[in-house]
Amino acid sequence: MTAPDLQRKNRRIAAYCVVTVAFMAAGAFASAPLYDMFCRVTGFAGTPLRAAQAPGAIPGADEAGEQLVTVRLNATVAPGMPWKFQPVQREIKVRPGEETLAFYQATNPTARTIVGTASFNVTPEKAGQYFNKIACFCFTEQELGPGQTVDMPVSFFVDPELLKDPKTRDVVDITLSYTFFRKEEHTRVSDRGDTARPAN
Repeated sequence: MTAPDLQRKNRRIAAYCVVTVAFMAAGAFASAPLYDMFCRVTGFAGTPLRAAQAPGAIPGADEAGEQLVTVRLNATVAPGMPWKFQPVQREIKVRPGEETLAFYQATNPTARTIVGTASFNVTPEKAGQYFNKIACFCFTEQELGPGQTVDMPVSFFVDPELLKDPKTRDVVDITLSYTFFRKEEHTRVSDRGDTARPAN
């Protein structure tokens, strides 16, 4: 092989390596949002689905507990997020298919306006595909001023198919969990001074 041929071959290999690295980088960049979208569409990893409306309670579900599902509400904040965040109710008995409204409460005890975003999931993970949200504070960013307290609603239903699927019909308890993260670029100092008290 002559020197020019060897140079052409080396250039082709180098170009191939550059293209391969570029594709790998693009794939890594896109993998997180694609994975998130996949989870939201399929309920994978305990990610609740989104729906326009509830189908309505199934016949036979009653307040005595027959065919009811207990939804436990859990709340945490990520490191660096100073908000106080908790569910207003710790658990709710729901009829499969019936729309249910629950509330979480957040307080910003600082002297700064802080914007937060909430991530969420349900456990057991196999129930994710049957847990549907109609409206939720987690769909948008939440901004709290100094000392502000707000009640944040989430409207959801448990798909009646949960009780028919052999893999999930034993599920009688579902935990809905949220974690609030601080969005640093939206944090700003308030004009109210260095300290603020939480609202009553």
